[in-house]
Amino acid sequence: MGVYVKYTIDNQTYDVNIVRKNNKNTYIRVTENMTILVTTNRFMRDSSIKKMLDQNQASIIKMLNRQSRHNEKKNSFFYLGNSYDIIEVSIMDKVELGDGVIYTPNQKSFDKWYKSELRRVFEERLKYNCNRFLEVSKCPSLKIRAMKTRWGVYNRVNHSITLNSHLLEYDYDKIDYVIIHELSHVIHFDHSPRFWNLVGKYCPDYKKIRKELKE
Repeated sequence: MGVYVKYTIDNQTYDVNIVRKNNKNTYIRVTENMTILVTTNRFMRDSSIKKMLDQNQASIIKMLNRQSRHNEKKNSFFYLGNSYDIIEVSIMDKVELGDGVIYTPNQKSFDKWYKSELRRVFEERLKYNCNRFLEVSKCPSLKIRAMKTRWGVYNRVNHSITLNSHLLEYDYDKIDYVIIHELSHVIHFDHSPRFWNLVGKYCPDYKKIRKELKE
């Protein structure tokens, strides 16, 4: 059980949960409910913790922003980089997109539509990028599945690219980057400078996009 105090950053006040343990170091992180959690030793005074928070404000702001984006994605439905509310309308006979809203007759119809969109969008972007990727003569086959740690995988044995189904939450730039990344593995099965040069040839903003996908 920690001690709760208040801390203000940029005119926004947050709860700070101070947990004292037998550890030597002090750690700061932001929890899912946007509380700043400080884990420290039993002898650290509140005034010293306040000073440490002040010294690390820039890092704390980044953590708060990252957690806020994570919460937004968790609580919303994203499709191609945009957030939508899903509304069931029983009198409809198909799924339709509105301004920030997806209308569906029922959950079954929505699931069928989403599965179809996964295949349609990914096949379209794979074909588009293969056509302009001069180093690859034969376009890999496409597989789709949910993955926890990777956005894409190239399989040399069967010459296939597997894309993470969660990629459909992001815009075309990020989908294209992952495809270009995997197409580059057809030529360079590593992450050498030559590999990244090839990625950069077809996706000049890859460093920025990689950073955004990690957030």
